[in-house]
Amino acid sequence: MTTTLQDIPLKTIRNEDVSLADYAGKVVLAVNVASKCGLTPQYEGLEKLYGDYKDKGLVVAGFPANDFGAQEPGSNDEISEFCTTNFGVDFPMFAKMTVVGPDKHPLYAALTEAQPVAQGDGAAFREKLVGFGLTPNPEPEILWNFEKFVIAKDGTVAARFAPTTAPDDPALVAAIESELAK
Repeated sequence: MTTTLQDIPLKTIRNEDVSLADYAGKVVLAVNVASKCGLTPQYEGLEKLYGDYKDKGLVVAGFPANDFGAQEPGSNDEISEFCTTNFGVDFPMFAKMTVVGPDKHPLYAALTEAQPVAQGDGAAFREKLVGFGLTPNPEPEILWNFEKFVIAKDGTVAARFAPTTAPDDPALVAAIESELAK
């Protein structure tokens, strides 16, 4: 039997056992998130996207990670409180996990294997990171916080977008709408 994204065990931010199979038949936008990142304001757009499309079958799924500049240092409870208080986040949030390197969570290993290259302005963002004295991860690794994966209703990875792709970016919205229409 082949293991799919939907078979990978996950924990919610409240430490409940779940998997993406709980969202079978829905389109999932998986995003590695962080509370102390220059891109953190994307939470607002992600929540709006979720509000606009959840009744049509979209689930935004936040996966906190502390892999980039230690920008998600808090506990799961602290992350949950931050997201709720500052951005009114109502979409599902998951337990903090590692999304790069040898200890990366199996979900992110599968996502990056399925879609090794992100759409969007990843190259420009990569140059910006170098300008800050950072060494960006090579593809297919996650470049930074707020990278986005569109997961189709059947659990396959339909698209991947660079961290700087805004939640209301026309290409991202088109990819989500295309999957919702299937």
